[in-house]
Amino acid sequence: MNDRRRNPLCPPRFACLAALAFLACPLPAAAQAPAPAWQALQEAYFPGKKLEPAPFIRLTAPTRAASGDQVPFAFTIDHPMTDVRYIKSVSVFVDGNPVPLTAAFHFGPQSGKPDIATRIRLESDSPVHVVAEASDGRFYVNTVTVRASGGCSGPATGDEAAARVGAGKMKLALDGPFKAGDVNKAALLIRHPMSTGMQRELFSHGFRPAYFIDRIAVTYNGKPVLTADTNIGISENPSFRFGFVADKPGALQIVAHDNEGGTFRQTLDVGG
Repeated sequence: MNDRRRNPLCPPRFACLAALAFLACPLPAAAQAPAPAWQALQEAYFPGKKLEPAPFIRLTAPTRAASGDQVPFAFTIDHPMTDVRYIKSVSVFVDGNPVPLTAAFHFGPQSGKPDIATRIRLESDSPVHVVAEASDGRFYVNTVTVRASGGCSGPATGDEAAARVGAGKMKLALDGPFKAGDVNKAALLIRHPMSTGMQRELFSHGFRPAYFIDRIAVTYNGKPVLTADTNIGISENPSFRFGFVADKPGALQIVAHDNEGGTFRQTLDVGG
């Protein structure tokens, strides 16, 4: 199966615009007006929409990261998740990255609570904005600033051929005991280099081609739990912690795709 779809994360005309806006206009202090880079992002991805500040979008990230290529980042959203009222999507932007939209997560009532933990890249000190779209059409936003550098354009490490051979191997496990009729947590690790296309080889000094997971779909007993459109801002060997509603024992399945057409699958029987 090769469910190839156009990745919507970075409109070509916008990638250069955002990068130039960021370089030309250094980030101001948080108390000042929004930086031009974030204004450009809003106009490109949410034209005409009002983004309401939302402290119920809780963000977890270090103030200063030891490495720009592996920055722990998590969000959890305190919002109803019923059949008629729920958070339908969450977009994570790193304003200062060459491709600012790092990932877009798509949820439904089967997701339980919108709660994702992962690792992201930062090319330079930057605000990280999280925008949530609710089923009623309202948009909410919260932000945190992280200091880090070199996450997207640092030197390529390891052997590329070996990384490609192992790409797509997954580890999937429950994060805690199984709870029938409740929200369960799962932990996913995907082996993949997530090459950005901006990393130079140490000896040849050529650029390693972009090669990254661009879509992940999660189902439970065949019902959609969440999908994620991901890009080069997700760290090497992507890891995700997420929730899902389990009304009875069953099968949790992951299907991941990369930008070269690779398809990878993993299934976990839970609650049996």
